[in-house]
Amino acid sequence: MTALYYALGALALALGIGVSIALHEIGHLVPAKRFGVKVTQYMVGFGPTLWSRRRGETEYGIKAIPLGGYIRMIGMVPPKPGDDPRLVRASSTGRMGLMVDSAVQARAERRTGMAEQARQASLEEIRPGDEHRVFFRLSAPRKVVVMLGGPMMNLVIAAVLIAVTASGFGVLGSTTRIQTVSQCVLPATAPAEQQCTATDPRAPAAEAGVRPGDRLVAFDGQPVGSWERARAAIRAAGGRTVRLTVERDGQQVALTATVPTTARPVIGDDGQPVLAADGTPRTEQVGFLGLSPLPGLVRRPLTEVPGVLGDGLVQTAGVILRIPQKMVGVAQAAFGSGERDPNGPIGVVGVTRVAGEIASSQDIAFVQGPRARISFLLSLLASLNLALFVFNLIPLLPLDGGHVAGALYEGARRTLARLRRRPDPGPTDVARLLPIAYAVSSVLIVMSVLLVYADVVNPVRIGG
Repeated sequence: MTALYYALGALALALGIGVSIALHEIGHLVPAKRFGVKVTQYMVGFGPTLWSRRRGETEYGIKAIPLGGYIRMIGMVPPKPGDDPRLVRASSTGRMGLMVDSAVQARAERRTGMAEQARQASLEEIRPGDEHRVFFRLSAPRKVVVMLGGPMMNLVIAAVLIAVTASGFGVLGSTTRIQTVSQCVLPATAPAEQQCTATDPRAPAAEAGVRPGDRLVAFDGQPVGSWERARAAIRAAGGRTVRLTVERDGQQVALTATVPTTARPVIGDDGQPVLAADGTPRTEQVGFLGLSPLPGLVRRPLTEVPGVLGDGLVQTAGVILRIPQKMVGVAQAAFGSGERDPNGPIGVVGVTRVAGEIASSQDIAFVQGPRARISFLLSLLASLNLALFVFNLIPLLPLDGGHVAGALYEGARRTLARLRRRPDPGPTDVARLLPIAYAVSSVLIVMSVLLVYADVVNPVRIGG
């Protein structure tokens, strides 16, 4: 059964990635067709075609290598001034599309520049009536909409998955069920392994009769909906005697506790202690009860989803900005004896491997039970979509952000020309930027291969 669950977990995530890629390309396809651009292909994957079917002027299909996807539009690269305007290059979205085309252009590299190669390679004749259906004739705002459609689809997918996970299944957090009850009040600076002595004052929760396994229902007459709310109420109750209501064996039990004021670590918004400049925890005088919560799945209201999504975007952007530094660590782990950074980059092989481990392992404490496993897998897929959104916004070709940057430059140039009463400068010649696109593509290929190798020989370990 373990092998079956492993396979099901890996397959489920792989299908989720495939659907995310397909929807990403639909995000490009729908506005392109809406604006009248001729789209000749919509493909999920690269390499040999496994299945395809033509609907109207567009061929829809699935290819053998599930590492991305693309739509092929006519006229993403405008013709050179003076060339036959009936001939344009049929190019595609997707960060791998230009690399596929580069093989066709290899023979001409010694004789002509890359910009000229892009114009001459894979030329497609415009059929009568298609003259105004080329991508480069779109206005700059419409180009931005088409190219942002894919990343925005990933952002929508991530938001939906976060909403389903947080409000439906719940996310890992601190529940209101009590895991441990302190027997005495120790200084905030005491080591975790320090034991109580006869001279230490007894902890209020233990004195009141709270037991591990109890669920805190109300604090001083106020219902407790979350551990964060309970913790805030406890800290604010220093010097008072309060009523506690706990649920024990299906029955509610009323208790009374006198809450002392003592130095405790400052807790940040993330639930972790705030450190001072010297690395030691900062402290403050607050109420202390002596309870620690049991970790588990906690449902969050839908109103918190935007905040969770925003935090995820900030964290993802930080990881992507540190990719060059992180890839050094991946290389050292792949070719040395170091451990993989669990917060570092991970490839498709590694992600599916993690999904399989989560679905099959009985030893990972934070994913016990079907609900916790499903929640984790959905959260993982949401994180991947956030990464696709942020990564595709990098303003470099062949990424979507590179096309967006080109469209914005084109719009600014045309606006400036109009203000100066000068002729329309025409579409931006993106062919001149193809050397950058080839360089970026080469770097992405090297990174992908390195991640696949590292994921095989030294994978990221989940749960220790």
